[in-house]
Amino acid sequence: MKNNFYVTLKEIVDDLNLSVLCCSERIDKIKVRTPDMNRPGLALSGYVQDFSADRIQLLGNVEMNYLRDLSMQTRKRKLESLFSFKFPCLILCRGLKPFPGMLDIARRHGVPVLSSSGVTTEMYSNINRYLMVRLAPRESIHGCLIEVYGEGVLIMGNSGVGKSETALELVKRGHRLVADDLVEIRKVSDSTLVGSAPEVIRHLIEIRGIGFLDVRHLFGIGAVKLTENIELIINLEHWIEGKEYERVGVEDQFTEILGNKVPSVTIPVIAGRNLAIIVESAAMNNRQKKMGYNSALELNKRVFEQAENKSDPDWDRSIEFFK
Repeated sequence: MKNNFYVTLKEIVDDLNLSVLCCSERIDKIKVRTPDMNRPGLALSGYVQDFSADRIQLLGNVEMNYLRDLSMQTRKRKLESLFSFKFPCLILCRGLKPFPGMLDIARRHGVPVLSSSGVTTEMYSNINRYLMVRLAPRESIHGCLIEVYGEGVLIMGNSGVGKSETALELVKRGHRLVADDLVEIRKVSDSTLVGSAPEVIRHLIEIRGIGFLDVRHLFGIGAVKLTENIELIINLEHWIEGKEYERVGVEDQFTEILGNKVPSVTIPVIAGRNLAIIVESAAMNNRQKKMGYNSALELNKRVFEQAENKSDPDWDRSIEFFK
């Protein structure tokens, strides 16, 4: 997964608490653009035809033991060949110490060598997970993102329809605000979208007539969250007279963001409707569907069971309900 986004090596070092063994002056200039990494065992053994020089390289016990069994001259020659690819950095895992002369070779090629006490496979997973999020394709959308009963609900709609007011009511009811007005969405996998707020407006919510409110300070740290997976999209729109709105919910609706399809519903806004309760119900219903129960399909099943027995006194009322 390659794109135009990048993370500086300094950010990786700081965020993942890595130690810099050499070339510390270069870590803020080196840009990592791919979440893919490599354990260069094949390259050290001599096969470099498909070597990817844009990837972070990790050395663990296996690679270091292989190099340890070589003569000093052969080891230096192989390390010289490896560092000549000028990849972003090399990470020594498990707290392993560099061989004599190894850092000199790295300095000569301008490749930083980092150190971590973590197990190699864990480091690979941790760095990959970190880079997948930081380098993910992204899009900014006008809306509010709230965690409701563990479900990330993205509330969308035209300006003035009541998104922020609904979000504020949900916060008062014990749910958590992730972002208001502008939601930054990252595609971290083919099935997962993660939303967050731009740092400048993080924890803030705009209410017309009042202005900006700091949710964290008003309602406490438990009322906010930094990121959340987007599980459901709720589109709010002003009631349109004569428009047919979904009443049964047998057919699932989806909204596509960054190529991912997210379950969605459209809720008409009219005076007297308690939107916060409706959003809560939609979130619980979506969670229930993921757990295997669909109330609309259950209703459909009951109607068909009654259809097989038209003498049932509830048959006429059931048919009338769907008209």
